[in-house]
Amino acid sequence: MLRYLTARLAQTIDEELMGSTGAFSLDQLMELAGLACAQALATVYHRDVYPRVLVCCGPGNQGGDGLVAARHLGMFGYRPTIYMPKPGSKDHYQRLQKQCENMEIPIIPPSNDLEPLQKALRNSDVILDAIFGFSFKPPMRAPFDTVIPLLNQSRLPIVSVDIPSGWDVEKGNDLGVGLQPDVLVSLTAPKEGVKDFTGRHFLGGRFVPKYLEKKYELNLPPYPGHDQIVELPSDKTPPKF
Repeated sequence: MLRYLTARLAQTIDEELMGSTGAFSLDQLMELAGLACAQALATVYHRDVYPRVLVCCGPGNQGGDGLVAARHLGMFGYRPTIYMPKPGSKDHYQRLQKQCENMEIPIIPPSNDLEPLQKALRNSDVILDAIFGFSFKPPMRAPFDTVIPLLNQSRLPIVSVDIPSGWDVEKGNDLGVGLQPDVLVSLTAPKEGVKDFTGRHFLGGRFVPKYLEKKYELNLPPYPGHDQIVELPSDKTPPKF
């Protein structure tokens, strides 16, 4: 049976992946994760019908995954726009943002005024949510406490990266303040808080080495062909493995 991760175990696996044993760099993992997220969105929301993607990026590693996904979506023929309520300050984040600028992807400047976000929502077909990762702990603080409700109220389809923003990694959306996505792309392995998620659920972690999968008894499904994602079964979706 596929293993669902606690926050502590998810952190441990990340540290091992980027340690001397796993030997991955943060940049490598972000590139693979972002590519998987872009592929999942493209699988569900075809560019002929949903060409305009609003990519919402937080300041941490989750936001970095979103920046990578935005770049790949641009290469796939979508028209992404990036919104960062609070941009990240680390070097790798700045480089990922520069890569998007080099692709001529529009970036909404940070502002206390929500009108630019509201305008972007009116001119988008689908949202990619890469705001909070599995380290999020409530309460939700500014500016995110006003951004998340706007995304929910937009009624646009939402694709969330790893865990929907505002959800606790183990308790899910028990406080009722998180996003309500239609699609979820879990990374490495799904987290405990999304066990009851009823939308379309993909796994995007085709980088987990065999030794690590065995060590933590992750029981990951096989990925089909050369795809970076595999769809997980749900009440609405027949098993793919």
